[in-house]
Amino acid sequence: MAMKTFRIILIGLLVSFGSTGLQAQLLKNLGKMLSSEEKGLSAEDAAAGIREALTKGTENSVKLVSAVDGYFGNPKIKIPFPPEAEQIEQKLRAIGLGYKVDEAILTMNRAAEHAAKDIQPIFVNAIKKMTISDAIGIVNGDVHAATEYLHRTTFDQLFQQIKPIVQNSLEAVDATKYWDDIINTYNTIPFVKKMNPDLAEYVTLKAIDGLFVMVAQEEEKIRKDPVARTTELLQKVFGNN
Repeated sequence: MAMKTFRIILIGLLVSFGSTGLQAQLLKNLGKMLSSEEKGLSAEDAAAGIREALTKGTENSVKLVSAVDGYFGNPKIKIPFPPEAEQIEQKLRAIGLGYKVDEAILTMNRAAEHAAKDIQPIFVNAIKKMTISDAIGIVNGDVHAATEYLHRTTFDQLFQQIKPIVQNSLEAVDATKYWDDIINTYNTIPFVKKMNPDLAEYVTLKAIDGLFVMVAQEEEKIRKDPVARTTELLQKVFGNN
């Protein structure tokens, strides 16, 4: 009854307000509420369901990418040689030093896998801060709406917190050494432009990109595959998607 009364009031406001922009926003909000109501969802259900889906999705994603070959063995997210250093790769392969490039690629991916182990708390913190309004919009959004929200709201923090971990990981798996060897070798080739791309920043960005590829994959499973909805709440929230 309260929801019906609210809808009547909101429709009345649509008639009384003269601002086209405000009318459009009110219509959008009403549409979200009606869609959720048709599913038998309360706002609290929507919020709890989205939080559960994101927690489940990020946990699975972090587990996948942080395993050995989580990045290196997955063609979708494998971190390649930096594009801006393509000339370095071509030159080194041309003079028989392709193995150095391959070693660098392997160690970059190992660094990303190592760094991913410490990512989950960042996601958990962001998920806890999600508002009910955000959650309703995500429930009624497209197949990657939750992932897009998480990317938008956590990327800067992820980068700031992950880069030092990646830097330490690069050093732990000797990636920095391999990279320095490659750069030094390349820079000794006559007539080439000296280069030294920021390896830690590059690997950090690629690691985050790859992680969100996997989060999006997990979200899509939950939205489209009934088997992936492993709890009653997930079934209720995403059952009609």
